[in-house]
Amino acid sequence: MDQDYSQFSTQIKQVTGIDLTLYKEAQMKRRLIALREKKGYDTFSDFYDAMTRNNILLKEFLERMTINVSEFFRNPSRWEVLQKEWIPVLLNGKDSLNVWSAACSTGEEPYTLAMILRESISSEKFSILATDIDELAIKRAKLGYYLEKSLKDVPEKMKKEYFEKDGIGFKVSDVLKENIHYEKHNMLADPFKSNFDLIVCRNVMIYFTEDAKKQLYEKFSKALRPGGILFVGSTEQIFNPNQYGLESVATFFYRKK
Repeated sequence: MDQDYSQFSTQIKQVTGIDLTLYKEAQMKRRLIALREKKGYDTFSDFYDAMTRNNILLKEFLERMTINVSEFFRNPSRWEVLQKEWIPVLLNGKDSLNVWSAACSTGEEPYTLAMILRESISSEKFSILATDIDELAIKRAKLGYYLEKSLKDVPEKMKKEYFEKDGIGFKVSDVLKENIHYEKHNMLADPFKSNFDLIVCRNVMIYFTEDAKKQLYEKFSKALRPGGILFVGSTEQIFNPNQYGLESVATFFYRKK
């Protein structure tokens, strides 16, 4: 790591609590150099000095370093497996489900979870905690307004039931919002809550270093109740789940032992 970027990483951690060294350096550095040059700064040192004087620039930096790529029912076949195979298993002998959508981005994932759960149980029998490091993404999630392309994999029945056409996009119905609680959360630094039946964290881990991934898988495992399920993204297979007290039970699904 070059000295300019190393010092920048240290300063950013002191100010924001975000540890850039836990992200894959080449990917993150490329993203931030593009933003730095777009704003007209030759070094990260100059860029940081500017951010300390300009809160709007700091917010733009935070938005750039978070990766908000999301859509409803991303990889639909995996959501079908969750709905048909694992929700019934999780409900076996339980009155309610405690669910966490980690790194929820702009809300498509927790709303997908809410739709699926409403098909299986009554609304008062589940709760979804949805967290992200990006406050702007959380605001957009709470607003619940999406362009049509985000809804391309939503089943037609659910689209009619839970979305209302509004101008060039669609609004999520208020009933779908009832069971979702949003919080700002830095997975790499903040403590995890516990006793979750289901944790969904998809297409985020690929941006972290191997050491950071190991820490997160350990924390996710501790956050699950015995028998609880961790559902990860299509590029995030856990190669040795046993070391985290997990077992592979289906492609991209891991159960706490």
